[in-house]
Amino acid sequence: MVPGAAVLLRTPQGNFEAMVGTTKLGTRTPPDADTHFRIASNTKTMTAALIVLLAQDGKLRFNDPVSAYVPDVPNGKNITIAQLLKMRSGLYDYTDAPEVAATLDADPAKVWTPQEVLAIAFRHPPLFPPGTSYDYSNTNYALLGLIAEKAGGRPLAQQLQDRLLGPFGLRRTSLPAADDNSIPAPYSHGYMYGGTSYALTDKQYPADMQAAARNGTLQPIDYTNQNPSYATAAGGVISTADNLATWIRALVSGNVFNATYQRQWLHSLQAVDPATPDGKQYGYGITYQRFGPNAAMYYHGGEAPGYNSFIGYDAANNVTLVIWTNLTLSPDGRTTANALLPTVLNEIYAGPSLSPMPTPTTTR
Repeated sequence: MVPGAAVLLRTPQGNFEAMVGTTKLGTRTPPDADTHFRIASNTKTMTAALIVLLAQDGKLRFNDPVSAYVPDVPNGKNITIAQLLKMRSGLYDYTDAPEVAATLDADPAKVWTPQEVLAIAFRHPPLFPPGTSYDYSNTNYALLGLIAEKAGGRPLAQQLQDRLLGPFGLRRTSLPAADDNSIPAPYSHGYMYGGTSYALTDKQYPADMQAAARNGTLQPIDYTNQNPSYATAAGGVISTADNLATWIRALVSGNVFNATYQRQWLHSLQAVDPATPDGKQYGYGITYQRFGPNAAMYYHGGEAPGYNSFIGYDAANNVTLVIWTNLTLSPDGRTTANALLPTVLNEIYAGPSLSPMPTPTTTR
């Protein structure tokens, strides 16, 4: 029931694309490698990379307290930049607050500021003391965007353009202005059943909604032009499959940072669950996971109303993979691009006659 999906694969054996469906319901316009879409939390790979570059420049240090850059952060003197990068601050995730989704539904074009979403987060108590656990929180990256602006002395979008997008030829990638809810052409519309909260808080669809979606009495909502300024440094970037493939390979391969900071970036990985130290790990805006004996990827995921995506690079085998879809959740509640992953990975690494690959756990 996904309107459109795109898979782009680059390997030593060649480059492959599978582009199916349509970018707009009611038309027959298939996606391609240059179709723009909202990449959601894959933005975090770029925000984190900018922070690492600023550290490389000597403009900040990973063990600096947040309070040195942003005032009035609860316990900000005891939360470090590294803990923000690795999702270990304990700060409440503002996108879990019901009022955020409710406001987005009532006023999709609303212009948000980082200070506004942080104020929502700070009204809630922290989940744990800094550095003691892991919790994926967009609040961390809203703060990192402000830290980058303070340390770099320029707006976030300009720094991303000058330090990352321009140098790596990502001409179809941008962080739009806060009052811009458009997407450059060619682009895909993005759809989802139900209200914004189903994407922001991972709510499950009730049985009656699932049934109505399947029988066609419930149609998906077009979220294409919902203003992404509530996400910005945490998830506001627009890009294409081609640009994202170039980006994730450059990032993991060591083309973004110098050798010293590339090692620090790689060594930032820390187990999400201490009970499974060989399972999923999260570092400075990147996830690492082994999917089988022959497959391990540095990757990230993105989930926003209208879109779901995955970007990954397997350094050992020089394999780059990008998947995106224009329906956030299937009626049974699965994030659609991530649901494609086991099938795609099995084709890449094992072959269709072998046992299926385990399902990767991705990050929204």
